[in-house]
Amino acid sequence: MKYRKLGLHGPEVSTVGFGAWGISGRDWGNTDDAKSKKAIHAALDAGVNFIDTADVYGFGHSEELIRQVLDERSDKDKVVIATKAGNNFYPVLDQEYQITPINEDYSIKHLEFAVEQSLKRLNVEKLDILQLHSPGLDILEQDEPWEALTRLKNSGKVRQVGWSVQSFKETGQAHILERHHDLIEVIQVRYNLLEREAENVLFPLALKYGTGVIVRIPLIFGLLTGKFNRSTTFPDSDHRKINLSPEKLNEYLERLNHYQSVFLKYPDISQTQLCLRFCLSHPACHVVIPGGKTPEQVRENLAASELDFIPYEMFKK
Repeated sequence: MKYRKLGLHGPEVSTVGFGAWGISGRDWGNTDDAKSKKAIHAALDAGVNFIDTADVYGFGHSEELIRQVLDERSDKDKVVIATKAGNNFYPVLDQEYQITPINEDYSIKHLEFAVEQSLKRLNVEKLDILQLHSPGLDILEQDEPWEALTRLKNSGKVRQVGWSVQSFKETGQAHILERHHDLIEVIQVRYNLLEREAENVLFPLALKYGTGVIVRIPLIFGLLTGKFNRSTTFPDSDHRKINLSPEKLNEYLERLNHYQSVFLKYPDISQTQLCLRFCLSHPACHVVIPGGKTPEQVRENLAASELDFIPYEMFKK
């Protein structure tokens, strides 16, 4: 496992982290908590020291699973946990599962409340990293979310603060990083081989200001693993039924054909690892956070950390 400093002021983190949305018990179909915990253990055993989660993942369940795993380990103090807040799921906490939007709430009152709940679920006195969870531009233009982050950091409840950028709005929202770069220490960005909008403006700004960059959805919900085809379907309880509709799936697979010649050059390296390495090859990126429901999936993801010889330039658009 290799490590990089997460921006100018961040900690040393493993270049491949653990994305903890998929183990949450919601949005990804059926999950098994025992297997999920084994997957987290496998990641940590292999040198991962960075876990990304959010309070809304499983309505708190992802954070609770992380705590359970860390409570079983002697090295838990070495693990950096990044979480997010701003999606107020608490009013529907006990309702039956359904894929519906959660009310956004980036007020000082809610963010302070949400932080207290995450502290309890994770059983820590201070959050390592707190990110605004993909707010729209209308929210980002307001002062209150940024005042809330400032207050939370000054209170000692949070070490670093950041912003998880709304997907497909990366370039249009880049001026927010320009405006608040003194406060934003970390950004989380949707970035992968087929979705590269962040390269246009956000990444140059992150390099300019020394902002830590966390790459989410590096495998497009598993599509870039090479295991999906045009006949792949998902159950109603899986968000990919919407986000990878037959039309979108077909579009992605068509675009992916453009890179088959690159994949064929490395027959001993999986497509998963090459796609993760693509993200890490960009100089602005510090850590990718693929999910993993089993130890086997995790170990395949982590092998990408060692692939130094795959240059970014190979994957030209």
